[in-house]
Amino acid sequence: MKSYNIAVAGATGAVGLDMLETLEKRNFPVKNMRLLASERSIGKKLKFKGEEIVVEELRHDSFKGIDIALFSAGASRSKEFAKSAVDAGAVMIDNSSAFRMDDNVPLVVPEVNPGDTKKHNGIIANPNCSTIIMVVAVYPLHKAKKLIRLVAATYQAASGAGAKAMAELEEQSRKVLANDLNLSISALPQRIAFNLFPHIDVFTDNGYTKEEMKMQNEGRKIMHHPKLRVSCTCVRVPVFRAHSEALNLEFENEITPDEARKILAAAPGVEVRDNPAEKKYPMPIDASGKYDVLVGRIRQDCSRDDKRGLDIFISGDQLLKGAALNAVQIAELLAK
Repeated sequence: MKSYNIAVAGATGAVGLDMLETLEKRNFPVKNMRLLASERSIGKKLKFKGEEIVVEELRHDSFKGIDIALFSAGASRSKEFAKSAVDAGAVMIDNSSAFRMDDNVPLVVPEVNPGDTKKHNGIIANPNCSTIIMVVAVYPLHKAKKLIRLVAATYQAASGAGAKAMAELEEQSRKVLANDLNLSISALPQRIAFNLFPHIDVFTDNGYTKEEMKMQNEGRKIMHHPKLRVSCTCVRVPVFRAHSEALNLEFENEITPDEARKILAAAPGVEVRDNPAEKKYPMPIDASGKYDVLVGRIRQDCSRDDKRGLDIFISGDQLLKGAALNAVQIAELLAK
């Protein structure tokens, strides 16, 4: 089997660390591993397959001999270093928002549009975390019954804002439990401990945030469904890891909950967890650390007079399927 020289840019961040762990767990054929990060992380050592690897500074000459470069260093760094990576002969798999809506860059979720990987010109974009989790659950139903409209409310964990936000949730929670309300608020726009707020990313002129619009814009591109209508409210919740979403789905054709369960049970990357009588339904605590998206609370939309509507609830690990795992799965498609 051919092996590959891999670089991970942003290796010391939450997603970068999960990329390393996922590459190792899935036994990706790595020949040499290069770990790249900002200047402040130079000299740190991270373990990969039992070997300690020194973190190097991310530079324009970092990609010589690299076959695949996994990026999770932020949009500005991705834009800055993309040409250098591609010119050096690497395929860049980018976890940021930098290239997602670029018509010349495929936006890939391997369970949905693996064929788009072949259309790359050196860059493949990893979609937004909440969008990935949504399309894994929704696309099999769309394939069978044609989705027309989706109304979503997300319950997004602190992990979606990075390691600093997770640390902020922990620190604030400890202080509140100790009756100390002198809280530091920096990684997130509001207090997160014992609170939630409908503010993820910046607000746009139409009143939605960029995060909310990604669900429609990226969903349309990934599913090749340019007329899909989406209305979304994104909410940050005091959960460390794994996002959840309540989805109301309208289809062109009738669909029953039993049909949906059968479709989803056969779908890749999905685990049906739908037995409310036994208190079995998707929860972020169960989705954390799992590759699959959990889907449950599957029921007919009781506000309609027909059977073209469903309500479902889903949970998925934002750092894995929403980021690191999806990127590694794209690399696996390239390796094939």
